[in-house]
Amino acid sequence: MSGDGATGDSPDEWEAVFWDIGGVILALDSVQGAHAEFVADLIERHDVEMTVEEAIDTWRTTVGDYFRERDGTEFRSARDGYHLGVEAIVGEEIPREEWQPRFDEIVRDSVEPISGAPQTIERLADRNLHVGVISDVDDAEGREMLEGFGVREHFDSITTSEEVGRTKPDPAMFETALEKAGVAPERSLMIGDRYDHDVRGAADMGMHGVAFGADDGPAVAYRIESPEEVLEIVDGTRDE
Repeated sequence: MSGDGATGDSPDEWEAVFWDIGGVILALDSVQGAHAEFVADLIERHDVEMTVEEAIDTWRTTVGDYFRERDGTEFRSARDGYHLGVEAIVGEEIPREEWQPRFDEIVRDSVEPISGAPQTIERLADRNLHVGVISDVDDAEGREMLEGFGVREHFDSITTSEEVGRTKPDPAMFETALEKAGVAPERSLMIGDRYDHDVRGAADMGMHGVAFGADDGPAVAYRIESPEEVLEIVDGTRDE
């Protein structure tokens, strides 16, 4: 099935596969676990009179409000949100150099990839097509995460919201990625876990949206249950 502004039938040959990071390459539950560990460590280090549960709730509310207050698809750095979260828990501003190294250490040691994603990316890199990232992440953190998962070298391009200054589904995100790749949108796949941001945003640009955990809707060209199924689409053994 093809989507809004979409492309109709699959092409005879694909030119590009683009990946979101969070929820597609990166297991989001591992991120939540890392943040919970950091918050527990934070209240212990600063002798904060909160339970871990209360501190985690404060963290999530503060960071969530920070992102909800942005103007449309305006980019907001996650690092700035985390800084506000630390301040809300401790009750005073803590210099970044005091909390960030520990945060980075915990995240680096705790986050995990989606099962099968690194292997699929490596196998795609052996094919004659462009393999890219389109993700609403801080640029350095996104690249470091891909490096940690051992897949950074397999990507031909990485397009982040920090670089573009907007977040998906802003057309600028997809336009920038397609321009870097030099590929036709109708010969491109976009794998995402959010319908409005990833799948419909891509379909509105003429790309084929691949839903991995995303809601159903007319913009879904393909639905997959595991990253490995992308190989079937690319190889032409999977119908729409």
